[in-house]
Amino acid sequence: MKFDLVKEFCALSGAFGPSGRESGVIACLDRIIAEHVPDAERWERRTDAMNNLLYHRAGSGKKVVLAAHMDSIGVVVTHIDDNGFARFASVGGLMLGDLIDRRVRFQSGVRGVISFEEKTPFKQLGMDNLFLDIGASSREEAETRIRVGDFAVFDGEPFAQGNILCGPYLDNRIGCLTLIGAMCALEETDNDITVAFTAQEEVGLRGAQTMAFDTAPEVAIAVDVTDTGDMPERKYPMAVKLGAGPAVKVMDRSVICDVSVRDALYRAAESLGMTVQQEIMEFGGTDTGVIQRSRGGVRAGAVSIPTRYIHSPNEMAAVSDIEQAARLIARTVSHELSD
Repeated sequence: MKFDLVKEFCALSGAFGPSGRESGVIACLDRIIAEHVPDAERWERRTDAMNNLLYHRAGSGKKVVLAAHMDSIGVVVTHIDDNGFARFASVGGLMLGDLIDRRVRFQSGVRGVISFEEKTPFKQLGMDNLFLDIGASSREEAETRIRVGDFAVFDGEPFAQGNILCGPYLDNRIGCLTLIGAMCALEETDNDITVAFTAQEEVGLRGAQTMAFDTAPEVAIAVDVTDTGDMPERKYPMAVKLGAGPAVKVMDRSVICDVSVRDALYRAAESLGMTVQQEIMEFGGTDTGVIQRSRGGVRAGAVSIPTRYIHSPNEMAAVSDIEQAARLIARTVSHELSD
């Protein structure tokens, strides 16, 4: 990549951007693109009504969309009691075990800790037994800092260690950085290319649905994270490993990927001398599914970044997988999707 991946991920991971509140991420992405994409002036930039961020480079060839969602999971305050403790609902998919005694941050900078009702037996805990503590002693004091309807995100410090990148919101800020890396590495092509950083994926693939209808691509490649099968005693076998190369999606719950797009990715990998993995994700889906079903249908595929501990405050991926994914996508668009 033509930029410091770890440095820019740390900046992007810290940008406030739960689903429906992506403006902070947009500002960070705009800055990274302006600073690092060599021909940034060739790309027409706009946002749409859903807050998708779109960069378009016109061409006479195939209409290609490259997509990665920029929003994150989070929580939203639903009630504040007389003692200043807040109750909350999830924004996107959250696991109970990933929330207990975790620190969160509001857009204003106010921080708090999620904890649990200790009189409830631990094995009987549910989301309704959790609360958010910002250190207030009363409702009145709490409401000087937070309000019902305020969103919060995980508050954690990313780190790099060897080939490993770890921290909150690799899902899917590393997908966004992959696309910026692909923008940097694109060669001359006649293809008409839209790079879409989509909104509200975590709450139902909403931004990608409207983006695909608007841009009407012929071909699309989405980038997102995927589970790995290389951890001790994993419940569901999966042929994806951390650090073994990016994965080309075969299918998930939302999509069966187009064979011609998969083959184009395989050819690009072969030409680069790159090893890729094959991904079948038995649970969950990505933007690929709604893009494929837009209008009269889109030839859609996906490149996935193997990631451990997805939707936790400490997701983990390999730097090499991210860098290779960017090169793979750039090569595919530049050489394998032409007429």
